[in-house]
Amino acid sequence: MKKITMNSNLLKNKTSIFAAAALLSLTSISAQTFTDFQYKGNDKIYNDNPLKPDEFYSPILQGCYPDPSITKKGEDYYLVNSSFSMFPGVPIFTSKDLVNWKQVGHVLDRPSQLKVEKAGVSAGIYAPDIKYNKYNDTFYMITTQIASGIGNMVVKTKDPAKGWSEVQKLNFDGIDPSIFFDDDGKAYIVHNDAPPKGTEQYQGHRVIKMWDYDLEKDQVVAGSDKIIVNGGVDLSQKPIWIEGPHLYKYKGKYYLMCAEGGTGGNHSEVIFMSDSPKGPFVPAKNNPILTQRYFPRDRKEKVDWAGHADLVEGPNGQWYGVFLAIRPNVNNRVNHGRETFILPVDWSGTYPVFQNGLVPMKPKLKMPEGVQNQTGQNGFFPNGNFTYNDKLTDKNLDFRWIAMRGPRENFITTTKNGVKVNPMETNIKALAPVSSLFHRLQHEDFETSVTLDYKPKSEKELAGITLYQSETFNYVFGITKKDKDFYIVLERTEKGTSKLIASEKISLSKTIKFQVNGEKDEISFNYSLDSKNFKNLGGSVSGDILSTDVAGGFTGSLIGLYSTSSNDIVPN
Repeated sequence: MKKITMNSNLLKNKTSIFAAAALLSLTSISAQTFTDFQYKGNDKIYNDNPLKPDEFYSPILQGCYPDPSITKKGEDYYLVNSSFSMFPGVPIFTSKDLVNWKQVGHVLDRPSQLKVEKAGVSAGIYAPDIKYNKYNDTFYMITTQIASGIGNMVVKTKDPAKGWSEVQKLNFDGIDPSIFFDDDGKAYIVHNDAPPKGTEQYQGHRVIKMWDYDLEKDQVVAGSDKIIVNGGVDLSQKPIWIEGPHLYKYKGKYYLMCAEGGTGGNHSEVIFMSDSPKGPFVPAKNNPILTQRYFPRDRKEKVDWAGHADLVEGPNGQWYGVFLAIRPNVNNRVNHGRETFILPVDWSGTYPVFQNGLVPMKPKLKMPEGVQNQTGQNGFFPNGNFTYNDKLTDKNLDFRWIAMRGPRENFITTTKNGVKVNPMETNIKALAPVSSLFHRLQHEDFETSVTLDYKPKSEKELAGITLYQSETFNYVFGITKKDKDFYIVLERTEKGTSKLIASEKISLSKTIKFQVNGEKDEISFNYSLDSKNFKNLGGSVSGDILSTDVAGGFTGSLIGLYSTSSNDIVPN
């Protein structure tokens, strides 16, 4: 592998030059400027469970932040998540106490690292694993890129906040790889794979495979692969989707932790132990060590689908596990996706066990000793019911603003008046980069608004807000033109089929303010021409198409500041 590129200013400058050239060609298209974005959460669970001074909320990352992996260097913790076809990819957070988290950027922030231009929203980056190797003072992020023929890959850096290397493709199949550095300096990779050809016993039968890893060549050692788990804890029970493996060493023993049961209602976390990194691995008798699958479907303040975990030693020697889970809404829908939760882990016995990981989960946890809750303050990521305000005037937009399938710099221009979203010749239904700046939906009950300065010149132009679950499931709420008149329109797309819900001719003199309110799986789209008095368009509509159980895939919903020069919504 080539030397690590710690800073990619040259590449970024070239990208900016090309983006600027592209923007100059758009002078014939109407300018649109978004400003004064506000997002506010008002979930009942937080109103009913206010924090005491010694408590914090789990999930620690609300919204679509699934498949967490965590590592530690000195007093600093780093956490990454799956990002699928979002661009940039693999958000990375840091903390000193596991409670207060700051986003320091993204691991895959260049087109040379992330090739998802034609990928569906749930393709792209799956299950990243981040680990620090103390023997060469280097961080590794290993993942599967389901796009452009890349497959399993690794990047590395000396400083997670200052850029990562180019991609090194890894020579093995399967998904969910993770890397382990042993006390003797040797390295290994474990991952999910199909069973050997002709030995598959049932649908969902998978294996965990291990390879030796050559740290000089950054490649697995050919012929070193070995199956260390076949099927799961008990093959006779036909367990499905053993995946997301992580290897640890604790008190001289090797522990292999995996997800089992699929990433839905049967999801769980299981643990195995061995005297050697290559096995044989013996499952704990009390598996699973984490799940929410045994409890009544209609339980209060429900958390579900818990699994896909990673362990780390926390402050004061207390172990913790981060994992994904969901919090379905009143209609049991999963609109804000799989989120990052945390629980303390008891490792006083032979095997680790998640504390209260086998009872219905609570929204609050006890603070680690000596930690003060600063979430939402001093640059720390917020949780609970919070308000996020952004005038969208900063030259470097907040890391939480992302694009889909390509760099946001290709279509945005930041100004003192807000951010211009310069329209691409693709619309929101395209399997291609789209000109939309996205923010994750993070609550069941929410209110979001933005002010738009825009006058479309033709029926092919539209700008406004999109609620986006995928290219085939979304809402678009925006302004377009028909003949000489301006119209505000609301369209619903389900399974790729679009339907106009409502349209209304408006007199557009200055800016327009869009407002979207979500409450108990119902959504209302409102607008104001004077920034004070709001008018509803289309009544109350269902949030069903924003849910994973309806739309499929692995992502949560996004709120997009959207513009296109390929509008196909025709007002009535």
